[in-house]
Amino acid sequence: MSRTPKGHFAAYRNALKTLSARTGTPVPSLILSFGLLHEITAVAPLVAVFYGSRTLGIGESIISAMIPKDPDTSSAGDDWLRGVFRTWVEEGDAWAGRVGQRYGVFGYDKKVPGARDAPIGTSQLSTDFVGDVANAIVAYGVTKALLPVRIGVSLYLSPAFSRRVVEPIRRTLLQTFRRNP
Repeated sequence: MSRTPKGHFAAYRNALKTLSARTGTPVPSLILSFGLLHEITAVAPLVAVFYGSRTLGIGESIISAMIPKDPDTSSAGDDWLRGVFRTWVEEGDAWAGRVGQRYGVFGYDKKVPGARDAPIGTSQLSTDFVGDVANAIVAYGVTKALLPVRIGVSLYLSPAFSRRVVEPIRRTLLQTFRRNP
């Protein structure tokens, strides 16, 4: 009688065990590798797009092209897409405000610890984002749009990253703590 795991995550556990056996890497190492790669694939395009947008000076024009000042200029077919862009711009504005106030970047003053929070973002969405705030919003939106690609790349590279980076570090740490003085 074979024992098959039951539950909501049984299929995922089986897939991970199969991948682990096929690649020769432990399941925890695969999960950690995916998490690290997922974060790397989030930070790298965020920084690259921000500095690329800043260098080319295109942040403001991209936002104004995606979110028109006159809402009557959009057609019914692209209302959904404009709604998605509008949501990303709102989220990006809030993110830029939080990061900007915490670290004193994007033209924001650094928040003094213990001081009351200043309002972050805009209450009414406008297209009047300028400078680094606009570039940060564009970088946020592009990184958000790349999520399916980032997940695919992270899944694909996890076994190799696990074998070449995570496992050697794990083995070194284990050897260090297992040594007898």
